[in-house]
Amino acid sequence: MQGKRVPGERSMTFAAAVNGIGNGMYVPFTLVFFHYVTGLSFAVVGAVLTVTGLAGMAALPLAGAAVDRFGARPVQYVLYTVRAIGFLLYPAAHSLPAFAAVAFLTAAADRAFPAAQSALIGEVARGADRDRLQAALRALTNGGSGAGALLATLVIGVAGPGAYTYAAWGNALTFAVAALLLRPLRPLRPVRTVRTVRTAVAGEGRRRAGYRLVAADRPFLVLTGANFLNALSYSALSVLFPLFIVEWLHGPAALTGTAFTVNTVLCAVAGMFVAGRVRGTGARRTRSAALGGMLFAASFAGLAVLGTVRPGGGLLIATALIVLVVVYTLGELVHSPSAEVLAVSAAPEEARGRYMAAYQLSWSLAKAVSPSLFTGLLAVDGRVPWLFLIATSAVAAGLLIRVERRLPVESVQTVVVARAPQPVREPVAATTAVATTAVAS
Repeated sequence: MQGKRVPGERSMTFAAAVNGIGNGMYVPFTLVFFHYVTGLSFAVVGAVLTVTGLAGMAALPLAGAAVDRFGARPVQYVLYTVRAIGFLLYPAAHSLPAFAAVAFLTAAADRAFPAAQSALIGEVARGADRDRLQAALRALTNGGSGAGALLATLVIGVAGPGAYTYAAWGNALTFAVAALLLRPLRPLRPVRTVRTVRTAVAGEGRRRAGYRLVAADRPFLVLTGANFLNALSYSALSVLFPLFIVEWLHGPAALTGTAFTVNTVLCAVAGMFVAGRVRGTGARRTRSAALGGMLFAASFAGLAVLGTVRPGGGLLIATALIVLVVVYTLGELVHSPSAEVLAVSAAPEEARGRYMAAYQLSWSLAKAVSPSLFTGLLAVDGRVPWLFLIATSAVAAGLLIRVERRLPVESVQTVVVARAPQPVREPVAATTAVATTAVAS
């Protein structure tokens, strides 16, 4: 019988689902959402969101240092609070300066949140529990995002454009609820071994070394670089897929929504199952992450072929696209838990916040450069972006395999955390017989 392995795990996973609902209420409608909420033009909203999104990346180093000093959970409280306040203020931010200020604060909290989340997983779980918890959080976040998008669609359909304001307030409420759900979580105590006792002073030195320690850790930098290449693959679903379907294949725009739906549903329904099967094989995290990247490459190869054939029938395009999205999503489900926990476990405990902040930069940079990169490649030829992504996925897989031996063993191998055995009562008769024998001898 498998009980709850991580104290407060149910609350943490429920918080992820609630957080996903909040994100799902505005992410699919971002430009329209802020246009109606603030009253500003689409062009102005887009420009402000781009600039503030890039500027918000500056919060990552600060958040990483704060996690190392105060712990991940207090930092999560602050980030949730800032995001909640931001969405409460959006309906009142009608002027450009007010909108830019609120958007910057919210973007800074959004950019810092995943780093603090990863550090929190490292604080409350060890070994295979981290892989399982990461998979559960991702599955429930995706499920929540789908539910949030559906909820926002229903509210907007009933109440019209004015419902965007209610959606903003509802989003603020989800962040507040998610913060409250983190209360039962407690960081695990360090395992007292000879190694940890001897390195206690060194650990304090690591904390003081700050980002110089991260910059000197070449294996971790390789890991971060490989993640940047794979992060481009994740950005392809939201940026490249819609352009490729409409501009190159000349397919119906509704297929874009179909691709998102298939991806979201599979991530929510099959995420924990696939991650569990990967853990069950005993595969090293580097190799399962590399396998996920190669599944990305396989789906991109299929899309390149689809872009070469360019079938005229909408049914053929839809069928091929759904099959390739399923392969793509399988790559995501295999890659994501292993890659994220690999980074968390490779980071020294005393500087985990800074390490996760540096790692998160790879995600943020990929999101920042992917729109211009993909549109530029697509302008050359519809197949070029997919050929480019095949190459980046293969290089990322090669880097993960190459750096494997230079990473800490506990970060590469999935170790099942040992549980304290339950005391076993011996039958009274047997105990008496043993005692009698001992006396007689």
